[in-house]
Amino acid sequence: MPQMALRDIIILPDKRLRAVSDPVKTIDKEIRALVDDMFETMYAAPGIGLAAIQVAVPKRIVTMDLAKKDDSKEPRVFINPEVTWSSPDKSVYEEGCLSIPEYYAEVERPIAVKVKYMDLDGKAHEIEADGLLATCLQHEIDHTNGVLFIDHLSKLKRDMVVKKFKKAAKKTATPHPQEQPNAHEL
Repeated sequence: MPQMALRDIIILPDKRLRAVSDPVKTIDKEIRALVDDMFETMYAAPGIGLAAIQVAVPKRIVTMDLAKKDDSKEPRVFINPEVTWSSPDKSVYEEGCLSIPEYYAEVERPIAVKVKYMDLDGKAHEIEADGLLATCLQHEIDHTNGVLFIDHLSKLKRDMVVKKFKKAAKKTATPHPQEQPNAHEL
């Protein structure tokens, strides 16, 4: 078993979250290692889905596990996932995002979708999903296209969230070296 590593999840307002991810051309050991790291990072967060761009890798890869807390894990990998059909019927689900921590909002999305993707062996699949799986797939595929769940909210709500996270980012920004105390002052 290769060594897995936790990766840092990038947080709003990081501009990389708006990048459109590149398709995976070949599934090599680097991609497999990335997927392993994504699962470890997602489980540790804890979260139920993670797109590679959230760990600062602009590749069209999504990891997901919708198993309940006490059930055994059901890890799923979607490489180059693409929504090929969306239901005209909508549902509303309260969403959150590891890149927008501790913020949740009701988001309306198609109630069902068809998604084509490749697995880790490069085999093509297409699934029909509804409920939480459909919501999660749409949320994570949005990430691969530089779209965040707050983009589905009203402009007012979205602007408030972005402003809050920009303000928080300024507070946690590393001070200039001359502003840092000497080691003996700590």
